[in-house]
Amino acid sequence: CKCHGVSGSCEVKTCWKATPPFRKVGNVIKEKFDGATEVELRKVGTTKVLVPRNSQFKPHTDEDLVYLDPSPDFCEHDPRTPGILGTAGRFCNKTSKAIDGCELMC
Repeated sequence: CKCHGVSGSCEVKTCWKATPPFRKVGNVIKEKFDGATEVELRKVGTTKVLVPRNSQFKPHTDEDLVYLDPSPDFCEHDPRTPGILGTAGRFCNKTSKAIDGCELMC
């Protein structure tokens, strides 16, 4: 905030918000993505609610990230979905856990 007025008397105060650094925002989103819960819509009484698809998972909160449909398998070519080319013709290092590894290629 910044004060305005005679000799900094703060008769008028101007405040503004700023976004956190990009890296911090990215880390929060990645953390939420890693802990996301697959849910389904169920009718409870007269209302519809989202509940975890797997009963072993805890119910989500308003702060959690949830999803209804699983992500497509980017390893397999999907002619119905533009941009999902699969891994045909690409090579990976089977022993690597790094970016050149087979687990991360997809």
